[in-house]
Amino acid sequence: MCGKWKKPNQELMSLLDTMIQPYNCTQKKMFGSPTFFVNNNMFAGVHEDTIFIRLSEEDRKVIQEEDPDSEHFEPLEGKKMREYMILTESICREIPRLEKWIERSFTYASSFPPKIPKKRK
Repeated sequence: MCGKWKKPNQELMSLLDTMIQPYNCTQKKMFGSPTFFVNNNMFAGVHEDTIFIRLSEEDRKVIQEEDPDSEHFEPLEGKKMREYMILTESICREIPRLEKWIERSFTYASSFPPKIPKKRK
């Protein structure tokens, strides 16, 4: 992912919004796209033509075993976000798999203490 950012994919935004409904979370904009937070800890979002989620180290290994095309989220070239993975098209098309990974992401981010927002200068 490099060069000029594209606007977020509307279909993916709608899909993620639907998948997020059961969870008590907040939506903010990051990377110019909708992202979702639990206790001020980001756990999912849309960036350009992808959905990304935050996963534990164990779950990152599992998702890569299940889907070798899955890769780390890299919003800027050379700036991988270690705990975040991109969900492949095949995962996004299979709603039960997508639900599973969204749930794991939410559960993982929920395990962190609430993050105190930084005051803007």
